[in-house]
Amino acid sequence: MTTGRLTPITQQEQLDEACERLATGHFVCVDTEFHRESTYWPELCLIQASCPDFEVIIDPMSEELDIAPFLSLLADQSRTKVFHAARQDMEIFNRLMGHPPGPIFDTQIGAMALGIGDSISYDNLIQRILKRRIDKSSQFTDWKRRPLTDKQLNYAIGDVTHLRDAYLRMNEQLDAKSRLDWVRAEMAALENPELYDVSPSNAWQRLKMRKPHKEYAAVFASVAAWREQMAQDKNKPRRRILKDDAVQEIADQKPTSEQAFERLRAVPKGFIRSKYANGLIDAVQTALDDPDGHAPVLPKRKHNAETPPGAPEMLKVLLKAVSDDASVVPRLIANAADIEKIARGERGEDIPALTGWRHDLFGQKALALLSGKLALSFENDQVRLFEL
Repeated sequence: MTTGRLTPITQQEQLDEACERLATGHFVCVDTEFHRESTYWPELCLIQASCPDFEVIIDPMSEELDIAPFLSLLADQSRTKVFHAARQDMEIFNRLMGHPPGPIFDTQIGAMALGIGDSISYDNLIQRILKRRIDKSSQFTDWKRRPLTDKQLNYAIGDVTHLRDAYLRMNEQLDAKSRLDWVRAEMAALENPELYDVSPSNAWQRLKMRKPHKEYAAVFASVAAWREQMAQDKNKPRRRILKDDAVQEIADQKPTSEQAFERLRAVPKGFIRSKYANGLIDAVQTALDDPDGHAPVLPKRKHNAETPPGAPEMLKVLLKAVSDDASVVPRLIANAADIEKIARGERGEDIPALTGWRHDLFGQKALALLSGKLALSFENDQVRLFEL
């Protein structure tokens, strides 16, 4: 643990030396402090990093600093990068690097494989794993302000010194349970660049398309793309440009004039004449002029077989029993969609619960239950499984 006064790195020579130290370890723990409440792109304010015998705080807001050496460290595939709840940190580094860091270890997912908790917070994880309590009084600091106080800096560095100790403990426990491969499979999804795609042309996929009609779909996709591009150009959150309900209503009503926009409920009065609405009418009109060219290709709806009454509920009981017995968070084994598909009789590799370790732990039992080869009963307030 760091002692004495912490001084964030603000000079290039300091960063180069720190990256050399960090590169000596087989893993590096990483955390960031950032702001994005009023911006589209996250504003990186602080980077904290640690390896087995070294920790450091980097100030990316320093005008004297180019953080390229640290980004190169994150890109090195020979070293594990450890995060907690990695998604937002990965999004930041994906933009800075052009691709996500890897390989990674997310302690929040590792906690699920150890049965510690589902989406467990960092402070709860540290309390559970290390029996330490974290002072959270600096949690809502304005990290853009300079200079930072000693209290703020000590809080920040704790995010990677406690994380280092927790990772070592969790890695050991997962290895003892032969579950490192389980966690590794989950990390692959976080390392997929498609997860961080912000291309305007794909923006419609973040929203629920309510109708299959071609004109609706064309306007829906075009307005979603327009909003995404405008948010990026203005560096404003999507909701500050146009709310999701407004995108839906525009696709429904297909307004092509200022008067038509003024009649919409979800679009603020006068919005269409504001600087943020530049090009919106054209986006709607262009989509209506060529719906075939602007409507996204949607997967064909398939008729789902009826779900046998009680089947999902039985599978959920089985899942709870299996997860309790293995000390794993149920959602890591199977989610609600998996349960519904299995209950309807669907099979295949597109159902994670029926593949790999999940199949061995739960999937094969689920199929046996539905085929009458496995039964459930209660004994002493516990679920028991019986082969028939």
